[in-house]
Amino acid sequence: MKLADMTVTQFVDTVASDAPAPGGGSVAALEGSIGAALTAMVANLTQGRKKYAEYAEYAAEVEKKGNELKARLLDVMDRDTEAFNVVSAAFGMPKATDEEKTARSAAIQEGLKGCTKTPMEMMELCADAIALAASLLERGFNDTSASDLGVAFLSLKSGMQGAWLNVLINIGSLKDRDFAEDCRKRGELLLERALPLADAGYARIVEMIRA
Repeated sequence: MKLADMTVTQFVDTVASDAPAPGGGSVAALEGSIGAALTAMVANLTQGRKKYAEYAEYAAEVEKKGNELKARLLDVMDRDTEAFNVVSAAFGMPKATDEEKTARSAAIQEGLKGCTKTPMEMMELCADAIALAASLLERGFNDTSASDLGVAFLSLKSGMQGAWLNVLINIGSLKDRDFAEDCRKRGELLLERALPLADAGYARIVEMIRA
């Protein structure tokens, strides 16, 4: 069964079990998906209300993009666990001869690249969703759902940082240092761009609610 098709209880029970996957990577993707979903929800609630009519057209665009990001993050959530399973299978390959050891090592390295690519994709999607949520905050939205947008920022930030941890733990074991360094640089740039937006967005929401 796909992780995205599980009930909430099934998912968290599987995470809590002794099964090595789904783990932090898939949970990070789910966090991001929830953040994108909340962004879409706030945009939805901004439409069809006279008070927020001037924001409706843009809110419709945000809702569409937010739902697209939500779906893509759910997809990468499953692919992250699949990538981990590939590495696990590689570690189980025979290693009795030099040829087997070479094949096993190559399979492990290829699997680790796959385990790096999925959280990198999560980071990119979360960064896009953070920018989307921030744009909604700037353009205007239904302020009765301010707390929901605040949780979106928190969820997206958590998803992004969780994905980054998974990138770091995998690139440390990669022999292809050029690939590893490229991922590290890309990840750092994404964090530099997106995390301040998420923090600023959350702070603005707190100010709105306290006012």
